[in-house]
Amino acid sequence: MIFCFGLSYLAAAVGLAPIVGAYAAGLILEKVHVRDFANRGEQQLEQLVQPIATFLVPVFFVLMGMHVDLRAFGRGEVLGLAALLTAAAIVGKQACSLGAVGRPLDGLSIGIGMIPRGEVGLIFANIGLGLSVAGERIVDQGTFSAVVIMVIVTTMATPPALKWSLGRASARRTSNSLGNG
Repeated sequence: MIFCFGLSYLAAAVGLAPIVGAYAAGLILEKVHVRDFANRGEQQLEQLVQPIATFLVPVFFVLMGMHVDLRAFGRGEVLGLAALLTAAAIVGKQACSLGAVGRPLDGLSIGIGMIPRGEVGLIFANIGLGLSVAGERIVDQGTFSAVVIMVIVTTMATPPALKWSLGRASARRTSNSLGNG
């Protein structure tokens, strides 16, 4: 955690968002770099960080929720923007999944699995709430609320969609193996 916070601090010191430093720490601490420790029987990094994450993850979402203006959820333009952002998130991830070629990859399931990646969007939207250009906020409360709605919808919709898609792919593999046998 000290390493992550240290790189976050360095990123902020050079004018980048602290999440850039945290991302760099994640790249450096990737499993492939600490494989030798795991092979010796030492605890995995996920096991060491899990107690801290159990505390900090809910705090993060509570802090993000505190920035939401609940009145914005009742405004048509906010709900319309949220619908567009949600559609863009879903279609964009499906378009990216077209790069998954070859057997036994299931592009639809890969695309659905990529959909709920909104926490970084929340971080950048929150940063935008505090930034302004020529006295105008970069991200207003309505836009932030639309991003929050998109994150909620994509996070809640993905598990049942992924269950359906993986079940579909499994049934197709089973029928193909029965037909070839």
